[in-house]
Amino acid sequence: MARISGASPKQGGLLRRLFVGLVYSMTRRRLKRVIMPIQVTAHHPTILWGYGQMEQSQAASKLVDYKLKGLAELRVATLVGCPF
Repeated sequence: MARISGASPKQGGLLRRLFVGLVYSMTRRRLKRVIMPIQVTAHHPTILWGYGQMEQSQAASKLVDYKLKGLAELRVATLVGCPF
């Protein structure tokens, strides 16, 4: 259980609500739910933007085959005990 509750997409200004809502919907589309690291990071939209840029650049990298990337992600998740 996280010590910090997830950020609601309904709090903050208009731009923040739109951005967090967009990130939440993209996460739901890809993972079928909004995971806790995204919810906690959404408390600070600037950090959430940087986190998204990092994820996009890693996904777009062509140095390693995408199947091998997925296998490496799965292996690391099992090593660290990632619940999702």
